[in-house]
Amino acid sequence: MKLPLWGSALSATLLVQVVSSFASAAIPLLGPIFTQRWGLPPESIGYVSAVVSIGICWCLACGGPMLDHHGPVRTLQFGLASIGLGMVFLAQPVAVIGLLGALLVGLGLAPNNPAGSKLLMSAAPARHRNLIFSIRQAGVPLGGAIAGVSVAPAVVALGLAPTIWLIAVIVILSLLAVQPFQKRLDSEKGPMNRAWPRNFLSPSALLRSAKVIRSHPSLPLITGIGVSFSIAQASVQAFTATYLVTQLGKDLTEAGYFVAVLLAGSTVSRIFLGWLADRWGRGLLLLCLLSLGTSAALVLLVWSAAAPSWIVYVSVALVGATSLGWNGIYMAELARLSPPALIGDVTSAANLFGFAGSVCGPLLFALVVRQSGGFDWPYLLVAGQLAACGIFSLSRRGWR
Repeated sequence: MKLPLWGSALSATLLVQVVSSFASAAIPLLGPIFTQRWGLPPESIGYVSAVVSIGICWCLACGGPMLDHHGPVRTLQFGLASIGLGMVFLAQPVAVIGLLGALLVGLGLAPNNPAGSKLLMSAAPARHRNLIFSIRQAGVPLGGAIAGVSVAPAVVALGLAPTIWLIAVIVILSLLAVQPFQKRLDSEKGPMNRAWPRNFLSPSALLRSAKVIRSHPSLPLITGIGVSFSIAQASVQAFTATYLVTQLGKDLTEAGYFVAVLLAGSTVSRIFLGWLADRWGRGLLLLCLLSLGTSAALVLLVWSAAAPSWIVYVSVALVGATSLGWNGIYMAELARLSPPALIGDVTSAANLFGFAGSVCGPLLFALVVRQSGGFDWPYLLVAGQLAACGIFSLSRRGWR
């Protein structure tokens, strides 16, 4: 039976989201092994995460013409190819090559949101839009949860390099799996532009991003909320495994289970919050309240460090449900507020600013870890900036 258009769009984008998230989640999970192999201190995994975010920002700023020229599905396939190659580079024992691999992974992750939003906005029924966007975004923690329960045992059984090669093979197989959707879903492309590769070196890309964010009065506010959440999400994803191993004394396999709980909580919350946003009809207000909930969850995580393991598991689940559960509502709100012809551009621009936060967050987090000698103050600072963002956004009545 032939899927409806929205079913094909959701199937293709969800598969790509799950597999690419599975691959990217393996990087911080294997952080202690990577940094030891490269002769770097454990907190240096934050720099690797920052390089991934730089690759994402670069592609978001300059990749719009590629999306228009090739169409969403073909662009997603290019992204998967870049992720596969980047994982192979990360398997190398030289830090510089590993960082180049992290950059390639970032370039490959970037098309997921603009290409996915462009597909789903045109295909999803309006009354279920938040839910459909959230189901796709649930692929992020779902892929991460799969990595959390499988990557560490694979390293124990096979070794680091074979595990990385196995991940790369899975990525390439998913590239081939979405090919049957390509012709149908790429039927409506944007302007053809054979010079799109030159845009990756265009200094005017950032100016275009700043301009497109002003295409609706509420877009700057929601973009700011996205930056705040991106700082929290990047910090949680980059450092949780290392925090559990180095400060709480968990072994790598147990840390993987904690990360799986973190991401499973996010998977459930993304779908539930998308459903709630559709029923409530107040997605932007829900994001503001969620920022306050995330702040409280991070404080609870720090407080529970010396508590029994089950309390740590509960705290980790709450952090995952809040700090990683916002993306589907955010993407749907961006698409809803964007002029129809600018959905891909607005999504890319907003995510560009968000991933700038993803670069700065882990870098500042690592700096505070080094200065304070622990992870408590960095987590509390992340919680503080989220609370400040939520309170400020709630005080702005113009968007209500």
